[in-house]
Amino acid sequence: MNLVIVESPAKAHTIKKFLGPNFKVTASLGHIKDLPTKTLGVDIDKNFAPHYEVVPGRKKVVDAIRAEAANADRVYIATDPDREGEAIAAHVAEIIHASHSSPYRVLFHEITRSAVQRAIDSPITIDQNKVDAQIARRIVDRLVGYQVSPFIWKTVAKGLSAGRVQSVALRLVCEREQEIRIFVPEEYWSVHAKFSGQGVSPFWAELVQDHGSKVKLPDETATQDMVARVKGATYHVADVKRTVLRSKPYAPYTTSTLQQDAARRLRLTPKRTMSLAQTLYEGVDLPDGESVGLITYMRTDSTRIANEALGASRDFILNVYGDKYLPPKARVYTSKKSAQDAHEAIRPTDVSRTPEDLKNVLDAPLWKLYNLIWTRFVSSQMMEAVFDVTTVEVEGDGLLFRARGQIRTFDGWQRVYPVDQEKEDTLPVLPDSFKAGFPLDLKDLESKQHFTQPPPRFTEASLIKALDELGIGRPSTYASIISTLYDRTYIKAEERKLNPTALGETVNGILISLFPDIFEVGFTATLEGQLDQVEEGTPWAQVVNDFYQPFSRSLQAAEGKRKEVKQQVQEQTPTDEICEKCGKPMAVKWSRRGQFLACTGFPDCRNTRPLEAPKASGKLCPDCGGALVIKEGKYGRFQGCSNYPTCRHIEPLTTGVKCPNGCGGELVEKQSKKGRFYSCSNYPSCKFHVQQRPEPVACPECGHPFMVHGKGAEDGQLTCPKCKTVVSAKPGEVEISAAVGD
Repeated sequence: MNLVIVESPAKAHTIKKFLGPNFKVTASLGHIKDLPTKTLGVDIDKNFAPHYEVVPGRKKVVDAIRAEAANADRVYIATDPDREGEAIAAHVAEIIHASHSSPYRVLFHEITRSAVQRAIDSPITIDQNKVDAQIARRIVDRLVGYQVSPFIWKTVAKGLSAGRVQSVALRLVCEREQEIRIFVPEEYWSVHAKFSGQGVSPFWAELVQDHGSKVKLPDETATQDMVARVKGATYHVADVKRTVLRSKPYAPYTTSTLQQDAARRLRLTPKRTMSLAQTLYEGVDLPDGESVGLITYMRTDSTRIANEALGASRDFILNVYGDKYLPPKARVYTSKKSAQDAHEAIRPTDVSRTPEDLKNVLDAPLWKLYNLIWTRFVSSQMMEAVFDVTTVEVEGDGLLFRARGQIRTFDGWQRVYPVDQEKEDTLPVLPDSFKAGFPLDLKDLESKQHFTQPPPRFTEASLIKALDELGIGRPSTYASIISTLYDRTYIKAEERKLNPTALGETVNGILISLFPDIFEVGFTATLEGQLDQVEEGTPWAQVVNDFYQPFSRSLQAAEGKRKEVKQQVQEQTPTDEICEKCGKPMAVKWSRRGQFLACTGFPDCRNTRPLEAPKASGKLCPDCGGALVIKEGKYGRFQGCSNYPTCRHIEPLTTGVKCPNGCGGELVEKQSKKGRFYSCSNYPSCKFHVQQRPEPVACPECGHPFMVHGKGAEDGQLTCPKCKTVVSAKPGEVEISAAVGD
């Protein structure tokens, strides 16, 4: 009997069907050994020796693996093909050493019958360099987490944490918020003119130059002066340029780009994306009884594709889409320098297994993610999309207007992987006589006021992109990093934008003041490179020691400042609020959830309440007639009676927008880890929902019953979720424009 040890029961279920009756497959359920949970577990004085122990709750699993290995002729350790998987393999080998001193190591980069059989037929040995790389990373993270977190506990509140990468991600979010706060918008104006000529349909163009210099219109006065000049000029075509634009396809997915695209296109959190991808990798049951992994290993930062898969994709493209969609040779994409090239990019294991084939096999979230991966991979090996681009310049009395339009003449890779085209002015069909000197008439004129915008807040997708580009952390850790920031209440999401909480900004300020170097972006990126070098053979203890020496000095310096920082943070700020229970003043204090008001009579009086007084919702309590106020709870905002605790009536926060499904419900505010959203009050019988906050304003263009804030509109504007029309959010406001006849 042969024993195969994998990490998850789902993978074991799939692999069992590929191997014969002489194989038994069991799961370790992830790590079986790790550093202890209640102590540091690292002997700093003995060259940072780690003290591993069996993970709580895994003793029965360890005993079962030992017993099964003792009765097996051969043992194959088939944990995941990455550093974590290699470390698990080393621990499994350690616990079965008595019965099998040299178990076989096999790597499954995809869970298919042929791939599994090839791996079993070609076993290797455990890669100690990979194991050492995991040890180094684990120890450094443990040193930071266990020796920095206590500073946060002692200065703010218990239960908080700091992390080597987590805290740098928080710093990025906080610094972006600070940039937004100090941003001072600058006014500027634009002028657009509508031109036409003999045999030419009207088209719009933007004023870009005045006698060779870039046009700058800082205010309405300057704009009106320019409008007067524009009206008095005589116009002709200055130049017509026709070019061909070829758009190349995107590379197949890495872990980072998959998480980014799934967040943008499918609105999945990184954690959810990785969970779904894990299921697709480990295998699903098909209608014919076969269990198979649908995608290759999902933790990778390489864009490399195996030659066999390239050949299969090219054959598929030729047979399904025709030779005009097939490039002369396979496309090869360059991975970034820091990429670990051991794994391929994320791709379908069988390109002929199309999303359409699996439409009724996979549940909706799995199908959507598989469709995203399949279309990205197939499109990456297709021909470029081709566009005819026309640029027209119109000149009159030294004023230069420019118009640009493009028409897609060949869809190429975009046939499989559609992309959102940028909204551009579309030029009419121009006659052959439309050349330099062609006279034009000014038909209409429009001027618009604008303001410069601050840098946008991070979304989960853009934060992952920033971490990836800066070399912070590893792609496989991004999901857990963002999840931890949510769990610690360091950040919150508002309409998918990440905002630091008051607690998050306080913790960030403490870490930067006490450990300015350790949580600096450049330092963290350099350390990532050094940790990666362990896999290339650098002794892991040397890397840990090189980090720990300056880190220990920072710890000592921080200890000297701790009391001062704590005094600044925890100093009770007196308020004018009076405790309704004992009559003493209330003061501002901290907890792990942020600031709150507490009675200064503590511990005799333990009364507390939220820092900000609840805002009235404008509605009355149906039970007692008291005012309903807006409160914040664990699951988001809601309306509660102001007479609490005498009256405990609560209800959802309504928007005043009727559900467009006609079910009689109303859109109410709800909260998830991804932030606020708005769904029908008749859920689950009606599942209608929108992500952006709706307003009971009908679209003036298409009549849609409501418009929304946020996506597709600037601050102070509403956008129609159906036709994308944008209007002012403030009644009576209109865009400033000037007509030719004025």
